[in-house]
Amino acid sequence: MNDDRTHVQEFFTARAADWDSRFPDDGPAYAAAVAELVLREGDRVLDAGCGTGRALAPLRAAVGASGVVLGADLTPAMLQAAVRAGRNRDGWLLLADVAALPLRSESLDAVFAAGLIAHLPNPAENLQELARVVRPGGRLALFHPIGRAALAARQGRQITSDDLRAEPNLRPLVGGSGWTMTSYVDEDDRFLALAVRES
Repeated sequence: MNDDRTHVQEFFTARAADWDSRFPDDGPAYAAAVAELVLREGDRVLDAGCGTGRALAPLRAAVGASGVVLGADLTPAMLQAAVRAGRNRDGWLLLADVAALPLRSESLDAVFAAGLIAHLPNPAENLQELARVVRPGGRLALFHPIGRAALAARQGRQITSDDLRAEPNLRPLVGGSGWTMTSYVDEDDRFLALAVRES
């Protein structure tokens, strides 16, 4: 495992046990972002970098009993926290790296990714891997329950123009990775970029 992945695992392992209690009010923001994916009954969706699985219940509600919900995360401790919270009842949990997903090409209808993009060691390649597993015309949601400026303030830092999530940086990155960005919102109470998988 390279240093980037080791760093991500160490970062989230140290925080897994109290992750949900640190952000207890994010549920409605997750549900609203999932709704913007416009999932249908029977769809197959991946929560990439699912962490403790906070998106799994709204994803399950959106695709219904006939749909498939997968949650993939690199950090065993986060998946264990998801199981303790009972979220494995809403989807299958996979210990997997989004850089090399154990999924067939074009096997999914959508990917939901909360807080993921900032932790990707090779964002262009990793977004290409997400595109690989989604059918043409399928959808991607890059989400965070607070906007870039609010997140920077929470972390005690200044927002900078080289932030990967800034629209002038994110749009060409997404566009060069097999996706077409269809919408971009960066407000205090949410960050959401939506994209469609190119043919």
